[in-house]
Amino acid sequence: MAPQTSFQFFQGNSLSDLFAQDISNGNYALILNYPATASWAAYPNTQKYFLQDGSGESTKTSFDKICQKEPWKNLAVLGHGLRGVVISPPSNTLTHYWREHFGFRDSQAERLDCSTYLDDLSQGNDSSGQVQSNQIDRVITLFPFDHLLPERHAVDPEIHYRLLSKATLSQLGVLCPTYQTYQLSEVRLDQIPLPSQFPYLIKTSHGLSGEGTYIIRTQSDLNYCLEELEKYLKIKLLETIIVSDFVKHEVNNYCVQFYVNKAGGITLIGVTQQLVSSEGTYLGGVIDYTNDLSKFSSMIAAVGKYAHQQGYFGVIGFDVLENRDGELYAIDANFRINGSTPLCLQRHQLLKLNKTIAKYSSDYRMEGTLDSILTTLKPHLDRRDFLILSALEKVKYGKIYTEIYGIVTGETVEEMQQVEQSLHQKGLHLTG
Repeated sequence: MAPQTSFQFFQGNSLSDLFAQDISNGNYALILNYPATASWAAYPNTQKYFLQDGSGESTKTSFDKICQKEPWKNLAVLGHGLRGVVISPPSNTLTHYWREHFGFRDSQAERLDCSTYLDDLSQGNDSSGQVQSNQIDRVITLFPFDHLLPERHAVDPEIHYRLLSKATLSQLGVLCPTYQTYQLSEVRLDQIPLPSQFPYLIKTSHGLSGEGTYIIRTQSDLNYCLEELEKYLKIKLLETIIVSDFVKHEVNNYCVQFYVNKAGGITLIGVTQQLVSSEGTYLGGVIDYTNDLSKFSSMIAAVGKYAHQQGYFGVIGFDVLENRDGELYAIDANFRINGSTPLCLQRHQLLKLNKTIAKYSSDYRMEGTLDSILTTLKPHLDRRDFLILSALEKVKYGKIYTEIYGIVTGETVEEMQQVEQSLHQKGLHLTG
């Protein structure tokens, strides 16, 4: 029997809607933040499920990104039914905005102390040893946590960790660049045979947000990469690296997203054109909500089938490069909620307003408090020209400014660009 290759779009607009089919048999919650390895982390992932989030203390992903801006973006679109574990709550101003524009309910945020939350989630019993009726007993994670009991993970953490490894790409049943995997317990860095010609890529197995992916175009690039890898080895956070061919003549960079349920059924979420810097850093994505994803159907079927066979359920986003000959190469697979998943979830709400094009970025900044920004941008916000997923006020040199994760929309690409220009004139700037 041929595998299904025709899939339907998800009809909801929240993460709760997405997961509803699979969480009716227990008390589930979503940990909104990634684990971290920095000194500020009460529960550093430094024992088993390593991730590469910076090779030194000064370069590690910051608390405000991991525990505030990033999780708040997903909290905005959490919906009703799935609880979200929050260890650093958003401002009242932001949640009020979410209530008005995303239907957010405060009751869905499970606020836990950042110094005890994984112990709290692992215990799961009251003092009499009985499971409480409202107690969280299964936790959906973006990445396995060393300090959360394996049986509390909604997906087996060993399986999840292996799926998230960049070394797993060739097992997914889709076209991908040729690559070699090296275990650094078996071979020294200086013994690894590298390609004789540039460009190529060297990747760590579990790099976070583009960290650990090195595009090697020159000897200088290689020297820098090897220095970084040595730093990771020194702090004992790296076991596996991948040396990969470089996809030449790229014309498009996509992130294809779908949901695979516990029965193996697949529902489409969306596809974005990814925005990345010359160094490969993720900057956001642009979506056309009328795209039907048919060109990716066979890839979606293969990745979904493999995920189900391994025992995974949840969101999957895989990155695809298209070359000038129309060949599609999968270059990464993320078995988790992706950076642009909230953008994809706006599909039905924005199509009702004839807004077919939208752009998500995590690099907006505007002077002033969030309150003042909401006043200044009110006409755009009321028309849904601009949606705020996350906002964090900061102070520099005595001046308050706000970092924003946001979505700009339009009926056409040209109109979206005009909206972004109008927002720019009012003080909203891209810093990336």
